[in-house]
Amino acid sequence: MFMSSLGILMLSVWAVFVSYTFWYFTKAKSYAPITPEEAKQLWSIHHQTSGCSSRKWRQIKRNGKTVGVECGCGYKHLQLRPITTHLPATPAPLSTYGLDPAEPLQTSS
Repeated sequence: MFMSSLGILMLSVWAVFVSYTFWYFTKAKSYAPITPEEAKQLWSIHHQTSGCSSRKWRQIKRNGKTVGVECGCGYKHLQLRPITTHLPATPAPLSTYGLDPAEPLQTSS
């Protein structure tokens, strides 16, 4: 009797653990900072697309960094990213070959 109950209990604990892990890696989010210029641009996009007539907006800040924008009409945009994402350790170099005016363009002929 005790062993069958223990089996059901262990199965339930594992199901909860797997469910929580799935939620954590897919749904849990943290605030991503944006620049004040991006906040103003987000507000102007909202203003144009929704036909909003409000002229007031404010930056939403967390820990001294701008993370979103709030319109006077009540619209809010928060910049969120999944907790498990991170920036690359080394930025990818941009190929500028052929964009230098001193460097002649090579054509295949």
